[in-house]
Amino acid sequence: MTEGATAPGAPTLAEVRTTAREVFGWERLRPGQAEAISALLDGHDVLLVLPTGAGKSAVYQLPGLELPGPTLVVSPLIALQHDQMRSLLELGDGEAAAAAVSSAVPAAERRAALEAAAAGELDFLFLSPEQLANAEVLDAVRAARPSLVAVDEAHCVSVWGHDFRPEYLRLGERIDTLDPRPRVLALTATAAPPVREDVAARLHLRDAAVIVRGFARPGIALEVVRAIDDADKRRAVVERVREEAEKGIGIVYVATRRHTTELADALADPSTGRALRAVAYHGGMRRAEREEAQRRFTEDEVDVVVATSAFGMGIDKPDVRFVVHADVPGSPDGYYQEVGRAGRDGEPAVAVLFYRPEDLGLQRYFRVGVPDRGDVLEVARALRGAHDPAGPADPPPGTSAGDATSPRGRLPRRLARLRALVTDARALLGPGARPADVADAAVELAEDRRRVDDSRLDMMRAYAETAQCRRQFLLAYLGEELAEPCGRCDTCLAGTATERVVDDTVPFPAGSQVRHAEFGDGTVMGYDAGEENGEGERVTVLFASHGYRTLSVGAVGEHGLLEPA
Repeated sequence: MTEGATAPGAPTLAEVRTTAREVFGWERLRPGQAEAISALLDGHDVLLVLPTGAGKSAVYQLPGLELPGPTLVVSPLIALQHDQMRSLLELGDGEAAAAAVSSAVPAAERRAALEAAAAGELDFLFLSPEQLANAEVLDAVRAARPSLVAVDEAHCVSVWGHDFRPEYLRLGERIDTLDPRPRVLALTATAAPPVREDVAARLHLRDAAVIVRGFARPGIALEVVRAIDDADKRRAVVERVREEAEKGIGIVYVATRRHTTELADALADPSTGRALRAVAYHGGMRRAEREEAQRRFTEDEVDVVVATSAFGMGIDKPDVRFVVHADVPGSPDGYYQEVGRAGRDGEPAVAVLFYRPEDLGLQRYFRVGVPDRGDVLEVARALRGAHDPAGPADPPPGTSAGDATSPRGRLPRRLARLRALVTDARALLGPGARPADVADAAVELAEDRRRVDDSRLDMMRAYAETAQCRRQFLLAYLGEELAEPCGRCDTCLAGTATERVVDDTVPFPAGSQVRHAEFGDGTVMGYDAGEENGEGERVTVLFASHGYRTLSVGAVGEHGLLEPA
């Protein structure tokens, strides 16, 4: 869009650029920022996928200072809310008025913040999805008439994503109750195509501009280390982390809470070499312990944090020099987001995955199973009468109405997933569908999603075992083409990665819609050159009901395995 392509009466992009320079001290907008802001000013909803550290917050902060009415920022992390609020309050000479509503804020301050928003005295109001589920808070937000709603970490809304959060599920319905309905900006660092589609659908984005920029992260050298057995892998992880810690601070990701403390203790043990300042972090720790670990990391009081995937969302530390995965992650989506926490300052960084094929079994154990049809049927019956999009739906059996909305009693994750399945199934069948039919459709959806999850893990295995360029592999998975090998990953440096000749001989270009006789409709994600064993060029296709599948390009052409959808 051009700088003049804005909604009537809305600020122009030129005015926003002036604000960026005079208030924030930014001489220019980064790639993706200008496009997203232009779309918002023109009245569109926006789904913005930018790498961590690439300036996603600026895309709501700049319009938020220009548009009439407050900007509502929905974020799952209290610490991140307060960090962003403080940075806004420190701008210039009172340029921005901001407040947060969370369980960490005293009740009197929460009430004052909501009253200030309703009185038009705030530019930004930060809150969590749980707070927006509170009827009193939602009424205050309606009275404030926000012009923009920014949903941070938007991949959390997607049951297809790697970090699903049940409390995000009804954000779209609650935003729709605001009158006039504000623009909606969905922000995330990593989202493969099915996650993007799910986010747009669940947040009820309208006429949305989908902007995806900069997955490549060329400054991060990717490497995979094969281990013989678990003991061998653990020794190798300790040695490599100590080596990398000579260059700067880092993060080590592990699969289980117990492993965080075991590995942190091993790294801090002086009897086996250099003792590192290591701290453990996982979701089972008390909030004060987690906050202290994060503070020590941010303020360079530790050499390494050993953590589960609970650590990292909202972390904005530019000088992380290494990210080590001691256990294989469950999907390339989650892996690449965690890898992206390294080297945000543009300086070289390294991402190392330690891999044993046997480790895939642990991730399969963590998989969400297909629910029992009887349980789904009970939820379908309980939710049949739900009709108010602003309030909580009738709760599933075994809960009370207060359970769904009280701060200490929000729906358990399993029940929230069941409700999401039932809601999706009813949307497919129509509002008049019988609960039994809804239950059948919901179970079928769960089976589809289980196959997609299994395919993600298969793609993680393929990434770890490929001899081709690892960055090309990951980018193709995310739907982005890299024309030639990166030259920095271990396979490129070893000489096994071969350059793929980009020409017109491929049967279907990346991004095209295709159909397979067994797998159904799908999207072509990308191509790779095959392996050293003589296997020819391959195409990766994402099928809606069967997940990621890799097919021989030769077989596709010879046997007509794919046709245009």
